[in-house]
Amino acid sequence: QVQLVESGGGLVQPGGSLRLSCAASGFTFSTYAMSWYRQAPGKERELVAAITSAGDSTNYADSVKGRFTISRDNAKNTVYLQMNSLKPEDTAVYYCNAHWSSWYGHEYDYWGQGTQVTVSS
Repeated sequence: QVQLVESGGGLVQPGGSLRLSCAASGFTFSTYAMSWYRQAPGKERELVAAITSAGDSTNYADSVKGRFTISRDNAKNTVYLQMNSLKPEDTAVYYCNAHWSSWYGHEYDYWGQGTQVTVSS
């Protein structure tokens, strides 16, 4: 029922750009905060970027700030990650995450299957 499907990954040269998309279904997308995480082989999964449900606030990891931009289109139930000036250390599997919580004790968390991004010459 609930689905998060990432797309747009692939091979890109250092300094290049790539745009990831995450299509959501099975829940009320506009009420969920959305995030992109990544995990490289042998490393912990790390938060890359996050955006509020209304798209009015964003957060970025220091390693990608100024290079990556997260955005969302609530009419299309889709969140994006625009990646510019890519570096080899950006190579990882990128995961889409949806999160909803409230002060009165409800919390939901969903994950996509991931998409591979490889930055290499």
